[in-house]
Amino acid sequence: MSTVLPLHEPLPRAHDPRRDAPAVHRLGKRLRHQMGRAIADFGMIEDGDRVMVCLSGGKDSYTLLDILLQLQSKAPVAFSITAVNLDQKQPGFPAHVLPDYLKSRGVDFHIIEQDTYSVVSRVIPEGKTMCSLCSRLRRGALYHHAAQHGFTKIALGHHRDDLVATFFLNMFFHAKLGGMPPKLRSDDGQHVVIRPLAYAAEDDIAAYAQARAFPIIPCNLCGSQENLQRKQVRKMLDAWERETPGRIETIARSLGNVSPSQLSDPALFDFRMPGAGAAPAALKDWLPDAQVAPIDIAMREA
Repeated sequence: MSTVLPLHEPLPRAHDPRRDAPAVHRLGKRLRHQMGRAIADFGMIEDGDRVMVCLSGGKDSYTLLDILLQLQSKAPVAFSITAVNLDQKQPGFPAHVLPDYLKSRGVDFHIIEQDTYSVVSRVIPEGKTMCSLCSRLRRGALYHHAAQHGFTKIALGHHRDDLVATFFLNMFFHAKLGGMPPKLRSDDGQHVVIRPLAYAAEDDIAAYAQARAFPIIPCNLCGSQENLQRKQVRKMLDAWERETPGRIETIARSLGNVSPSQLSDPALFDFRMPGAGAAPAALKDWLPDAQVAPIDIAMREA
């Protein structure tokens, strides 16, 4: 059965959440509801889970940790939370910020130190996109830490807008319909990745992070690159949203309402299923031999 994403209720843009306590309360309540709904819809957290929350120092991961901590005390299951940050040794990185914040919140945490910055800077030519290599190295370090310490779930701060943008990235640049699922088992089957903010809008997260005055740490790697494909898609989505408010939410809903028979992938739907008559003819029955070979070869190579 398909999952229907709930509509969010965006704050009026004229409101400053730092000066409007009722608006901040409503925003926090909405984010808690959306996260609780996502966790329930996709079975993200089970009794006894050890959840590793990946904390980068950005608005998304701070909000993920903050809302998850609020839900923990009222959740119908018992689970633990440990915040984990990967210190990539970027020059000028304020290494004290996250430990100081986490200690002030009384959160169990661990800092992984791995100089991926030097690797990425050395391998990727200047001006080229660093994201692919950087994310692979970061993912490897986090997965290794999760396996070593027995974490059962790895929580990431991707939100609704990230899921929509990834869908279009795959369509435009990789010729496939695929996205960023709210819950995913890693390719090796050893890890379960969850995205509890899957229903939350980026604007809401930004407003909440500002209201909560999280000590944001900017990224000097991918965040500073202007030629990223993701930024191109983001500009497109922002333009759509300005022209037709609510369009991103509608697209997000469509990701949970898929009709395989109305697409073109024979691996998802058997278009060649026999009818009342004979079995469907093969390609060789429809095309002369002279035409079949090159097409066949091209399809196999693709």
